[in-house]
Amino acid sequence: MDNTVVLITQRMILRQWSVEDFPWFAKMNACDEVMKYFPSRLSESESNELAEKLSNLLSQRGWGLWALEERSSNAFVGFTGLHDVPKELSFGPATEIGWRLARKYWGKGYATEVAQEVLTFAFGSLSLDKVVSFTSVINQQSQSVMKRINMVNSNSNFLHPAVPVGSPLQEHVLYTISKERWAEYAL
Repeated sequence: MDNTVVLITQRMILRQWSVEDFPWFAKMNACDEVMKYFPSRLSESESNELAEKLSNLLSQRGWGLWALEERSSNAFVGFTGLHDVPKELSFGPATEIGWRLARKYWGKGYATEVAQEVLTFAFGSLSLDKVVSFTSVINQQSQSVMKRINMVNSNSNFLHPAVPVGSPLQEHVLYTISKERWAEYAL
């Protein structure tokens, strides 16, 4: 039985994945602009495999990386949510907040809106003490979202082990937010 938590914001629904999302997700993961700060674009099969994995994790835990649906159009927008930091990263164990939106939905404040709702869930429902987020140092767009949701640069840059050595994407910046800092700004 699927016990996935559904979160709702003013403009978005964070929900379980459906098979109808898969083609839109594959199109998004094949987009050069969307995948600019990732080592490579995803093939349709890789994208479908990732969507299945995210859906299964949501079913198992009730939370994770939710599919995003625009309330006004019911369109698939991308994903956001929480994920366990890979063990090979030095700052683990930790819970990461992340997002990926289709290009046509950039610049509308959606990433900030849904990330704020995810932090409310993380610190309220899950009672986490801290949430992290990381991206390539050259990904200023994601870092801007991190700043808008009151995350702080930890000044602990690291070389991501899943990114090829020498790639301009290898060096990552690590942002964090504590439950106390979130509560300070959530009022």
